[in-house]
Amino acid sequence: MNILYSGDSGIREGIIMSALSLARYSHPLNIYILTSFYKMKGIDSDFALRLEEKLKEKNPENRVTLIDVTEEFKKNFPVKNSRTRFTPACMLRLFADKIPSLPDEILYLDADVICTAPPHITLDMAGVEVAGVLDRYGKYFFRRFPFKMSYMNSGVLFLNLDEIRKTGLFERCRERCKKKKMFMPDQSAINREVKRKILLPRRFNEQKSVREDTVFRHFTTCFSLRGKISVKPWQIEKMHSVLKEYRFDDLYSELKESQKEIMK
Repeated sequence: MNILYSGDSGIREGIIMSALSLARYSHPLNIYILTSFYKMKGIDSDFALRLEEKLKEKNPENRVTLIDVTEEFKKNFPVKNSRTRFTPACMLRLFADKIPSLPDEILYLDADVICTAPPHITLDMAGVEVAGVLDRYGKYFFRRFPFKMSYMNSGVLFLNLDEIRKTGLFERCRERCKKKKMFMPDQSAINREVKRKILLPRRFNEQKSVREDTVFRHFTTCFSLRGKISVKPWQIEKMHSVLKEYRFDDLYSELKESQKEIMK
């Protein structure tokens, strides 16, 4: 299975935990990580090598490839969105089309996505740029006038890079991020610019709580009477105390051990 992550060094714990959860269900894994060292601390090659070593303990065919997009990021820096609450590193996924070595079809995951069941899905992506799930909050807000759009969450996206290159989707997204300030910049850009998409069932990007059929649990920021809640799956104490979530405890021992080996 071809998997894509992207970001700076701050997401390393998330990548470890997400990859370990995938390794329980999907074999072999071909993991690609996009990073940059322009205006951020990028992910170093040693991390990728040690992550691959750990994943090979699960399956010798598992692979991890780190790709530095610093030069492309410099040329297309998201000027208008460089000081939003979402760091420029969030927009690195929009450079996937610039990497010829990436597979034509690949599953992009945010680092706060945990696999909870075998992620097998068969999609006919012919003529389709992306497939994704409606955003938990955006599905209500953006379907109304004046937007009238099916607003996808960008944390889990099945990408047809061959089609994206043909249509210039990510190229337009990068331009939009450079010139127009947006809330949730890369996600908003994708939703604005995509022409051909498939909407997938909620189980492929569950943003609230694990249900019986959940495949990917995405730990997005949510809101309640207590206010804004933002807890990431590697924040073990907060997972217990804030979310009352214990179902991933079996992953934590693996995560703790792997952190010692991988994040030296």
